Amino acid sequence: MKLAKNVEIISAFGHEFVRSTHGTTFEVTKDRTLTTRGDCVIGVKANKGAADLSGDYKTLARRADADITVTIEADGIVETVRAKGDPRLTFTDPEDIVVRKSSFTCARTVAVKADKAAADLSRELIKKLKNPNQKVTVTLTVETHKCANDQVQRSASLKA
Repeated sequence: MKLAKNVEIISAFGHEFVRSTHGTTFEVTKDRTLTTRGDCVIGVKANKGAADLSGDYKTLARRADADITVTIEADGIVETVRAKGDPRLTFTDPEDIVVRKSSFTCARTVAVKADKAAADLSRELIKKLKNPNQKVTVTLTVETHKCANDQVQRSASLKA
């Protein structure tokens, strides 16, 4: 049973240069532009970077037992990605949000060990994301199997 949960919603827009061909990551950025080299970027003009995520999300996502579900929605098309949290996540990048298949972390990383990267996303979704007027909603849901403050829980059970 999962006992702690937090949800973050990021709004962004498509871009004509969304290619979504990267094999190990996908990214949403606050940047307003995108070059053809940005093969992992699926959204621009995001309203949040990694540093903007709530303290509760960051705390839970830094737990080794954190399960993270990323939902990407555009014009009724929904894609779900399953990933994990990691104690090494720093969430310090003000511009970008990156989800990775690997366990590599950096300031931009918000989830690791994902089951999908940009290249794995449905081409129907990517076609929508090539439209600069297309709004995309990325929802990050983190859940843990234990209470967020295990020490408090242990202390309470010892007093009982």
